[in-house]
Amino acid sequence: MKRAILFIALVGSLVTSTLAQSPTLVGYKRTEDVIYSRKFGTALTLDVFEPEKKNGAAVFFMVSGGFVSSHDGVSPRMYHAFLERGYTVFAVVHACQPKFQIPEIQNDIHRAIRYVRHNASRWGIDTNKFGITGGSAGGHLSLTMGTQGKPGSPTAKDLADRASSAVQAVACFFPPTDFENWSAPGDNQVGIGKVGTQFKGAFGPKSDSPEGRAELGKEISPLNFVTAASAPALIIHGDADKLVPIYQAQIYEKKCKEAGAVCKIITRPGADHGWKDMEKDLTIFADWFDEHLRGIKPKE
Repeated sequence: MKRAILFIALVGSLVTSTLAQSPTLVGYKRTEDVIYSRKFGTALTLDVFEPEKKNGAAVFFMVSGGFVSSHDGVSPRMYHAFLERGYTVFAVVHACQPKFQIPEIQNDIHRAIRYVRHNASRWGIDTNKFGITGGSAGGHLSLTMGTQGKPGSPTAKDLADRASSAVQAVACFFPPTDFENWSAPGDNQVGIGKVGTQFKGAFGPKSDSPEGRAELGKEISPLNFVTAASAPALIIHGDADKLVPIYQAQIYEKKCKEAGAVCKIITRPGADHGWKDMEKDLTIFADWFDEHLRGIKPKE
């Protein structure tokens, strides 16, 4: 469980401790526990952070590590780089493994984005300016939306489900992109292997057979869904990551180039699955969203 919530705990503590010496956070309004869906009677929620001066764009922050999510992982200080630029931030909490597996968790994120898009006027945001971010499992979910966001059902009873789950830009830390080729071609971690076994609950019983692993691996790997229309993606990854090898970012970038999609990797030499001063990289993410959501080129 310690590694399962690594990103939530590690990034939260790094950002909070470092930003304690930073200038006072910009003013914002926080609305907690907005219910975007229900799962077997349990509410799924997101927190909304609205800056005093909005730019009309939105950033979805995936509160996720090891496909475990908790409201305790929602930290306003982690959103400072976005709020000060005028982004409205939606911190999304999803259902957790082992009770729910990755495909079900992915559906939670589709629903969260649809819910926000349907209610965009409530927060004064442009439905064509949605960015998404997270790290590790949260990075995976971000790339999933960047490659598989899609129109809703025009006949859905719930009007929110008629909205699209597409995003227009992705920026994330060390994301899994291909579970069937983890550190090298053929290194399958779909519920097996060192990493797959460690997070077995996220894959569930479908990963117990070769046939199930093959089907599930293709279904949950964002790399398999890259097209020229995929959202522009920025990945920051340590080249000494022992949990999610940088190979995952490299093969995603290669697939994007082949498909004609935009992808950029920033490598952190010697960095493992998290590093000191990660909060500075959130500013880089904000630059990426400025460029791809607002048409503002970063200063040289």
